[in-house]
Amino acid sequence: MAQALVKTERDANQRRALISRSIFLIPGLAYITIFMLVPLGFIFFYTFLTRGTYGGVEYIFTLENYTRALDSLYVGILMESIMIAAAATLLAFLIGFPTAYAITKLPSNWQNVFLLLIVLPFWTNFLIRTYAWIVLLNTQGFLNKGLINTGLINQPLEFLYKPGAVILGLLYAFLPLMILPIYSALVRIDPAMKEAAINLGASPSQAFRQITLPLALPGVLVGAIFVFVPSIGNFIVPELLGGGKTVMVGNLIRDQFLKARDWPFGSVLAISMVVMLLILFFLQARVNKAVLGEKSG
Repeated sequence: MAQALVKTERDANQRRALISRSIFLIPGLAYITIFMLVPLGFIFFYTFLTRGTYGGVEYIFTLENYTRALDSLYVGILMESIMIAAAATLLAFLIGFPTAYAITKLPSNWQNVFLLLIVLPFWTNFLIRTYAWIVLLNTQGFLNKGLINTGLINQPLEFLYKPGAVILGLLYAFLPLMILPIYSALVRIDPAMKEAAINLGASPSQAFRQITLPLALPGVLVGAIFVFVPSIGNFIVPELLGGGKTVMVGNLIRDQFLKARDWPFGSVLAISMVVMLLILFFLQARVNKAVLGEKSG
């Protein structure tokens, strides 16, 4: 009898705790529902409608928007966008991981200073930072003048309006989003694990490959998503540094909504980006589960 009363009281306490936590979730859930789920619902609904003669939407059901998205022209733009975003993500990892690793080796007060320096560019308007690269990379810019003055080249080089300039701009814009998650993952690794591996005969490089790198993998994946997703959907950098010659999915979506006024087809492209994001988050969650399972095992 006493055990039943204790169990009933414990269940009641758990229900009250669940209700109290749910109350605090209501503002966040309401915000997500109103400003994300409802607009996504409208966009998904538009994918099945028809573009009006003069733009806008006609409420005529069709699947043509989906079949049109499979046209070789748009598939080619998607593939090029994926390659450019992947290149920017890879470079961000190659630069961001050593940077984050080096920061974790600094004294704690200096770590805060360097983290502040990393996020400092975000205090400046994104357009201004992108225009600054135009000043650096054009034929009369500081980079060409520096190379000419040092005698490395005789004629100015064309850096702008090429995919390389777009990759460089995306790398500069989103590199902090790679460094911060990796730093967060590295700083949580117990140093005793690496010391134990070395004491058991592993070399420092082996301990890094077998201990540090796998445990930092969740942070690497989060950083990769944070860089890849905004890169593939960005339209400002391709427009300014690519000169409109490099068309990415972000430019295509913008043009469909604002220039062609083909909202149904633009909605299909937007939904495709959402689906890609969900797939990336699913893969990231699976890898996290695998890493955490190995760690607990």
